[in-house]
Amino acid sequence: MNALALPLLEASGVAFARRGRPILHAVSAIFHGGEWTAVVGPNGAGKSTLLALLAGLVAPLSGSVRLSGQPIAQWTTPQRATQLTWFGEATSFEGDIAVHEVVRLGRLPHFGLLGAPSVRDEAAVSSALEEAEATSFALRRLGELSDGERQRVLLARAFAADTPVCLYDEPTVHLDAPHQRRLIHSLIAQARAGAAVISVLHDLTLALAADRVIAVAGGRICCDGSPDNASVRNTLTAVFDRAFTIRPLDPGGRLRWAAIPNL
Repeated sequence: MNALALPLLEASGVAFARRGRPILHAVSAIFHGGEWTAVVGPNGAGKSTLLALLAGLVAPLSGSVRLSGQPIAQWTTPQRATQLTWFGEATSFEGDIAVHEVVRLGRLPHFGLLGAPSVRDEAAVSSALEEAEATSFALRRLGELSDGERQRVLLARAFAADTPVCLYDEPTVHLDAPHQRRLIHSLIAQARAGAAVISVLHDLTLALAADRVIAVAGGRICCDGSPDNASVRNTLTAVFDRAFTIRPLDPGGRLRWAAIPNL
């Protein structure tokens, strides 16, 4: 990551309230390409709200969000869709439609409502299906799938968009352990290809595999940095009321961190 490069996404002093109840308080964060950031925090901390603000799905009460240096509100919806992918609890699709057609919708910002998918678009769809390990049921209907299979299809749709900024709110929901591992590998690969990848996660051990961890509590950022930083790890355990201990792992000579519950 080039710290001098223009941020792909930036929040400056954003605040948000819902029905008069403050959710976020003057939150600021900068996201560059080439980095995967995991956002963690207790229930109700404001994590999903922060991601929705970053995606431009809701407007802040104060502060600003900029996408590639431009206020996000100045991007039209079609323009924004070519620059930013959103995957979250609101990500859904109903109807009797084939899996590969759902994934192809991820390419819609590239070829438009009145256009036709190009060879490049179709290649992106095939690659996304493979990345999400959904190729084997690409011709099945969405309604025929299990919750885990459906989640992989929706992730494949997000992968197919191939945008510089990728936002994922709880992407591991319904996924078993092997597919969670595959997803984490996919997020890392997107970042290494130059994207700014930001994901809200509840699994602390998965989050600790990220390049950067942001902890949110009480609507404020409590820590922001590498999990290799002892101060970050100490703050994480404090934020979660010391419900776990973070311990080092050394699989194959590569330092990793794991959150071990204090039972």
